[in-house]
Formats: sequence, structure tokens, C-alpha cells
Amino acid sequence: MYAIIATGGKQYKVSEGDVIKIEKLDVEDGASVTFDQVLAVSDKELKVADDVKNATVTGTVMKQGKFRKVIVYKYKRKTGYHKKNGHRQAYTQVKIDKINA
Repeated sequence: MYAIIATGGKQYKVSEGDVIKIEKLDVEDGASVTFDQVLAVSDKELKVADDVKNATVTGTVMKQGKFRKVIVYKYKRKTGYHKKNGHRQAYTQVKIDKINA
């Protein structure tokens, strides 16, 4: 059984027991999280739209962290212009506990 959920502007395909890294949520480690924006659920057949409007996915927050640094380098030739910048995106690691369909 799997579900497709939407959080942080992205969509994730999750099953029970999966560990996913999503956009940062403002919750503490060990707290429970409920995703109510479920787009599809598949048990033996795929259910979408009105069939999953009351479906939820619950998970437990494992940790907060940051991804690896991404280097952004801007350069224009012949002008002496160059700029180096780095970015580390924050994430929340969640373990999927139950899919309520």
C-alpha cells in the first residue's frame, strides 16, 4: 500500500515505514505529524479525487537538518565580475507510520 502526499510544494510517494526528507516543518523531534493533503492511495487499485478526500498519512519527526551545500557561482567574462555564494536547504526527516485511507 502506498500514498502520494503533497507538502512543501512537492509530491512524495510514501509507504508505511518509509523515511523521507521534506521541506522544513516547525515541529520538535519525536512529534507526530499528519499530512491531510493526500492526492492518491493505492491498495490493490488506485483511488484518487473524491475517493481519498478524507484520507490522511501520519508520521513521526526523526530530526531536523540541512542538506549539503550547493555552490552558486556567477561569472561574466571580460568584466572582472564574479560572485560565489552557497546555500544549504533545511529539511525535516519524517518516518511514515500509518496510511489512513
